[in-house]
Amino acid sequence: MKTIRLRVGIALLASSLTTVTMAQVTTPAMPTAPASPTVGGAIKDTSITPGSAATPTTPADADGSTAHLDKAVAALDKGDKTTTTQELQAGIRGLEAEAQAKPTSFKDKLLAQASKLKALLPLIPTGALGNGILGKAVSLAKLASGGNKLEGILAAGSLLGKGSQLTSGLSGIGSALSGLGGGSSAGQSLISTALATVGKLDQGGMVAKAAEPAAKSQISSVLNLVKGVL
Repeated sequence: MKTIRLRVGIALLASSLTTVTMAQVTTPAMPTAPASPTVGGAIKDTSITPGSAATPTTPADADGSTAHLDKAVAALDKGDKTTTTQELQAGIRGLEAEAQAKPTSFKDKLLAQASKLKALLPLIPTGALGNGILGKAVSLAKLASGGNKLEGILAAGSLLGKGSQLTSGLSGIGSALSGLGGGSSAGQSLISTALATVGKLDQGGMVAKAAEPAAKSQISSVLNLVKGVL
């Protein structure tokens, strides 16, 4: 009987040791479960960060360039030579960037006006630059910029849905002509007519389609007027 009990005890002990051994083998695998999501999360964060950092900063557009030029005139009128220089330099850089980014038949005229503005920079610290001279030079630059902008829109094709862009360009040209002394009454009338026509391009349907041919013709006439002034 003692021999039988001893054998049974040995068998139970062996079984217990097997169970403990299996538990020890499988237990270390448990901590690896959360490791995968953590690594995956880190990869996602890394891929997003370069994407947002790689977004380039666009150069100043035509409206931004002319805004700097207007600020330069206003600063000179107040006698602020430092701000005049800074704003004029920013406007010149914008005009040059526009000429390269959106080249049209106005490219050379735009660069020429930017060059004339550069020639005025040395006169600012000495006080030799009058507000009238700078104002006229800025108006000519704004004419070239407006012409470049409008011709770029025409070259892109259909004018449907572009009424607001064309209105901005035409208004800028009208303002520049006024800065040069008002321009001819015929020229201002031409711009007013074009503004009324392009306003229909955003209305959609047959109204917009019917207005498009007239808008192209009138804008082309305005561009010829601008080239004549420049």
